[in-house]
Amino acid sequence: MEQRHLGRTGLRVSRIGLGTLTWGRDTDEHDAADLMKTFWEAGGTLVDTADVYGDGDAEYLLGRLMDGLVARRDLVISTKAGSVPDPDRRFDTSRGHLPSALDASLSRLGTDYVDLWHVHAFDPDTPLEETLQALDLAVASGRARYAAVSNFCGWQLAKAATWQLAAPGTRTRLAATQLEYSLLQRGIEREVLPAALDLGIGLLPSSPLGRGVLTGKYRGDTTPPDSRGASEHLAPFVAPYLDDTARRIVDAVTTAADGLAVTPLQVALAWVRDRPGVAAPIVGARNAQQLTAALSVETLSLPDEICRALDDVSAPVHRYPDHDWSTL
Repeated sequence: MEQRHLGRTGLRVSRIGLGTLTWGRDTDEHDAADLMKTFWEAGGTLVDTADVYGDGDAEYLLGRLMDGLVARRDLVISTKAGSVPDPDRRFDTSRGHLPSALDASLSRLGTDYVDLWHVHAFDPDTPLEETLQALDLAVASGRARYAAVSNFCGWQLAKAATWQLAAPGTRTRLAATQLEYSLLQRGIEREVLPAALDLGIGLLPSSPLGRGVLTGKYRGDTTPPDSRGASEHLAPFVAPYLDDTARRIVDAVTTAADGLAVTPLQVALAWVRDRPGVAAPIVGARNAQQLTAALSVETLSLPDEICRALDDVSAPVHRYPDHDWSTL
């Protein structure tokens, strides 16, 4: 698998990443081992997790697999901290919480360091400079090699990255940002993606297949019984992408796939993988068969005319001031 630099850094990652959102909950150790083995044998290196996935079990499973299946040195491990199980406070990115959360992640992973450590989301109750100091401390101590943020909007990302760049050699440059991005969700193109491109921050798209909808499995108002849409706890996650707008985009993806003699999954994943600024979409497969289907996109590059057609049918509405005001 092709390797790409993560933003304006020396860190190289496989251009498809393996997500572990369901590990320890819907994905058991046997299936996780099959996924890891399939991913590693295909040349994959980037594995993405978080301290809250499976209430910590995702990191624990990943650590067990690194202990017996794939060598730690062969992987780029990305994890996140800041989400907390507190009904009164969804996120805690204070300097009191983040360092201890990283220590707990390292213990579950069974490693001395992570390659990429994310602040999981913006915390309005903590001064941003305090959060960023925790990232600096993690990198300076060697417990994290690179720092990143997730789910920051445009102004939050730009403020954080600019703060870090204001003291080069002292503060840690942000290497990446992770947000949802697909043909069904292009909202980051308004402000986040332009900011990331300008600041040299690599984008790691989550849900690049539109929460599974872009595979075409939900066409015709059908919900496969073994799909996320039929799952009690994941059905609300899929539901927003089952409207008429999504159907029109899925139809266009299916038409493109038929014309290229490939699958809708391959078309949707190739589109987001090759967008400007993207380092590696994060794919969360349920089993090795699904992952193999996603990894088969490695040999596919979409023709320009197909990309333009998909761009047109899925184009988000950009109005003032996001759009160039001089053309309005």
